[in-house]
Amino acid sequence: MRERLPGKRREHIAPFGSPFELACLPGLVLRLLPAGHIFGSAQLHLESEAGSLLYSGDFKLQPGLSAETAECRHAETLVMETTFGLPRYRFPPPAAVIRDVLAFCHQALEQKAVPILLSYSLGKSQEIICALLKDGLTPSLHRAVFRMTEVYRAFREGFPEGYTCYEGGDLQGKVLICPPNLRRSPMIKRIENRRVAVLTGWAVDPRARYRYGADAAFPLSDHADYDDLLRYVELVQPRRVFTLHGFAAPFARDLRRRGIEAWALDDQNQLEFGY
Repeated sequence: MRERLPGKRREHIAPFGSPFELACLPGLVLRLLPAGHIFGSAQLHLESEAGSLLYSGDFKLQPGLSAETAECRHAETLVMETTFGLPRYRFPPPAAVIRDVLAFCHQALEQKAVPILLSYSLGKSQEIICALLKDGLTPSLHRAVFRMTEVYRAFREGFPEGYTCYEGGDLQGKVLICPPNLRRSPMIKRIENRRVAVLTGWAVDPRARYRYGADAAFPLSDHADYDDLLRYVELVQPRRVFTLHGFAAPFARDLRRRGIEAWALDDQNQLEFGY
């Protein structure tokens, strides 16, 4: 947080699972629960005499290599993100996706090319770094990725070493990891013999690799897919659900068809509250 959003703030540091209270919110018991999205990401559970509420924030149920596994807790009201809230967004098992990414990298290296992975600097990059190092490959990191990875290594017990910071120069035998916004940058264009892959949940769309200007696209995501969004609701067992982000209104309608009171907290759904 301090690395991405510098500046002064009042911080209340709390361990996962332990109840705490804030003087400004008397009578309200709060708990942070692992969200599984990135290392340290948290859901917020609140309880009072009026009832209980769980705010998911960004979350992922599938266990990963670099973040804590998400935990669920019953709440009467659930406020959840629905980035991939359409049935077409169903991801393959993460282990299978990672195997495909590793095969892409090995094939590029065998062809004396530089494999370049486009991945968000925080979260997804650290996930694939762990997989690359475990497979014996050497990740070379764009400085934005390197900066976030150093934070992981400082705070995440057991986070692997063996990656380097890319400062230009020879990339032979290495895998370059860059943020997706650099896909058409001079830095990448200067690497003549390259194979570029993008890592994103949107890769389930057939045209994703063309949209990103990549040779391949792999559906590696740090969000829950459609099936896990449904499973999350089943695990929390709420009386009502409010959805946010992505396909919030369609997912809320899906839940209502399943007999669950659900509404999207966006402009698309405002008129539906009168039903």
